[in-house]
Amino acid sequence: MLALKILVAEDEKILALNLRKSLQKLIDSVIYIVKPYVDTELYIAVEMSVDKHQIEQKLQEEKQKMLAIINSMQSAVIVTYTDGCIQLMNSMAESLTGWQQAEAYGKDLAEVVRLIDKDIDETIENLATRTIATGKVLHLPENCILIAKDGKEIPVGDYVTPIVAHDGNITGAMLVFQDITQRKRMEAQLLQNAFYDGLTALPNRALFLDRLKQAVERSKRRIDYNFAVLFLDLDSFKEINDRFGNTIGDDLLVAIGRRLESCLRSGDTVGRFSGDEFAVLLEEIRDVGDAINVAKRIQDTLALPLNLNGHQISTTASIGITINRNGCDKPEVLLQNADAAMYRAKQKGKARYAVFEAVINS
Repeated sequence: MLALKILVAEDEKILALNLRKSLQKLIDSVIYIVKPYVDTELYIAVEMSVDKHQIEQKLQEEKQKMLAIINSMQSAVIVTYTDGCIQLMNSMAESLTGWQQAEAYGKDLAEVVRLIDKDIDETIENLATRTIATGKVLHLPENCILIAKDGKEIPVGDYVTPIVAHDGNITGAMLVFQDITQRKRMEAQLLQNAFYDGLTALPNRALFLDRLKQAVERSKRRIDYNFAVLFLDLDSFKEINDRFGNTIGDDLLVAIGRRLESCLRSGDTVGRFSGDEFAVLLEEIRDVGDAINVAKRIQDTLALPLNLNGHQISTTASIGITINRNGCDKPEVLLQNADAAMYRAKQKGKARYAVFEAVINS
């Protein structure tokens, strides 16, 4: 019986010794303990090792969770260190920039994300270092272009923000951006619908009035600045429309619009108001004689026959002319005066022009 107890005791010693050696190997791999040590130190070291492993595992899990979140975002996301160099980027950022995270890691943000402010045609420097320096969220310029790795130009928008830790220290920056090509197209379409005639693509009444208001303001600041307004109404358009149909009538209006543009300088404006009514703004003229010369040129151009769907069609226009009066006239009044002169010209017959308050027949 005594021999059995001695044998058991020896086995327990061997087991304890092996356990101690195993623990020692674990401790030596993660933490340094000054020898000699007691069992209490050993157990504390083991607990610290386990805690460290659990913390590292939790951090890894949180990192994977964060990566999953940013990869699920529809926006491109790039995180940088405090020096503005790239730490990580999501799949959308890889797609837009053309850079893979492995090759972009550690590079300066501006090298990977090349941004141009199209309004001033200048390269945008590293936004990460700028937002870290100021501690403020920075928004991309309105007309910001991303130059991808393959040279493709992509309009982008959104912001860059500093990453602030719980202790208030800034630990890096995060750039969030997205392709806004579709949005830009929609904005352009809305602008087109709001300010341009849907048939002829000429400025509509609203845009024409806005440009006329600007001309009036310029004339108030500059004594030597003169401009004129021409109001046009096609002669016999109703008869042409009734005879050949609305499709030919629309084609005629489009063709008239192009011919009017060909008679003007690049700085002038021709707009369509409604039906067969057009208006012209002539800027930087010397006197009413310049406006009369343009009116004659318009009439000569419109007199040339048009071939529309196999039909030879000719038309003329009655034109009313008014000039500015040292900035005293309002835009609406100028249009009314030109309109009144146009009706006076029409009363005299087709293909005529008249100047407001002074009738001149061609």
